[in-house]
Amino acid sequence: MQSVTSQTHLLLVMPPRFLGGFFHHGTDNPWPGLFAAISLLALAVGCASGPTPPSYPAFINSDELPDIFMASLPGIRAKQFVGDFHTRSTSNRVDLPADWQGTTGGAPGKALEIFVLEGELRLADISLGSGGYAYIPPGSLGFNMQSDGGARILYFLDDVVSSALIRTPLILDSSLVDWQATDAIGVFTKDLRADPGSGGRTWLLRVEPQAQIAWQSTSVLREGYLVSGQYRDSECVNGEPYTDTYFPGGYFHRPANSVYGGSEAAALVEAIWFLRESTGSTTVVTGCKIAPQ
Repeated sequence: MQSVTSQTHLLLVMPPRFLGGFFHHGTDNPWPGLFAAISLLALAVGCASGPTPPSYPAFINSDELPDIFMASLPGIRAKQFVGDFHTRSTSNRVDLPADWQGTTGGAPGKALEIFVLEGELRLADISLGSGGYAYIPPGSLGFNMQSDGGARILYFLDDVVSSALIRTPLILDSSLVDWQATDAIGVFTKDLRADPGSGGRTWLLRVEPQAQIAWQSTSVLREGYLVSGQYRDSECVNGEPYTDTYFPGGYFHRPANSVYGGSEAAALVEAIWFLRESTGSTTVVTGCKIAPQ
């Protein structure tokens, strides 16, 4: 039987630190009083038991999230990381059963991004195995999707800014893209999508155990999913570090100007992240402190 999870149910089962990224913030937010009350409760609990956890989704274990129904992908199981009830933008991990068939045309007007974690997904006539990536911008013709043996994928729906220049589908096998060294020893990147107009970017990040991670801050929202390995990270919350460990399936949705990293951040074994963000820049900071707005 397909499980349908309401927004109210998600509110009740989500950890408090997850709520900050799940609800749409603005004058039309229907939950301001309840969200404020739960945020205060989370703060009180954090103060009583140790460092305060971040109010945004961080150190999320995908397997602990409830299954949700997705009308655009019938017959699947999905874990929603974040979603905007009004704009229908959403970030998810999706399990496709064996002999599944669907289409990319289920969300008109949205940009669709897919990354294959396990199994195989056929997109039109192209077979994507583990590491396969697809970006389908709005206005593209819908593609048939099929998985004979089943697959686990990351699935994102987003609005597209007018300055975006990638207007045709982008489909690739990330194993054919070379890793590029960065300025940090033991840290490598692999671009999957880099829009020269909007600056929007999707990429893989490989961090080796000997890499040293500085405290840093990005100017825009960034979200990440740990594909493999183990990674210990710190989020700077009100000037105090909150440190925890990510395992495969770990997820964060870090807002702009958040401070993270530091001396405790490290790949416990080689770690590979899947990362997404809009145009922005990363700045190294001197320590755990509130970033300037």
